Amino acid sequence: MFALFLLFLASVSHSAPVCEKLMMPLEMEPGHLEGKWALVAGSLNNSSSMEALRLRDSITMYFSNSSETSTVSYTQINRFDDLCQSLLYNTSVEGSTFTFNVGNRFDLAGSFLHTSCPDCVVMRWIVRSKRRVSKDLYLLSRRRQVEELEMEEFRAQLDCYQMPPPVVMDPSKELCPEETKSTPTVPAEISVPLLGQTSHKGLDMPLM
Repeated sequence: MFALFLLFLASVSHSAPVCEKLMMPLEMEPGHLEGKWALVAGSLNNSSSMEALRLRDSITMYFSNSSETSTVSYTQINRFDDLCQSLLYNTSVEGSTFTFNVGNRFDLAGSFLHTSCPDCVVMRWIVRSKRRVSKDLYLLSRRRQVEELEMEEFRAQLDCYQMPPPVVMDPSKELCPEETKSTPTVPAEISVPLLGQTSHKGLDMPLM
């Protein structure tokens, strides 16, 4: 028993610096975000929102910044079978933090976190509404699938934040094309905005 206790202490002492690194905010230049990203995996501390994320076949994100300011245009395109839903928001990026402009419906802000993956971004979202607070972690990449070590690092980040195991997107599922006039949209009654957040009565807001 004493040996197990010593092993536990050794594990804790080892994990503390690891978590300190994995939870470290990462300075992000808006130009680094420019272009197309695919959601590789995500975890939310709300079971209903996790199930909403599982409903998506794929999620594509586009960041664009045509000025010298910190405002970045964020387009998210969700695929449900053969249907594509496009959502457009403005995002303010300041160093390691970001804030989504979603009106007065709820607050959505967060931070970029350390990742050793060269073409990945890890985003921690904090969604606050009148009824609940949701905490999410998302792994984005220029690729559809990351290496096993890169995924293990993300899983370790989730452990540090005491988040559930992630929903891992199926890389064989097709991404939606960039929004065009012919792109079909998801009917309002099943509309699901912003990654793992579910909609309420067809409105773009997290599950209340």
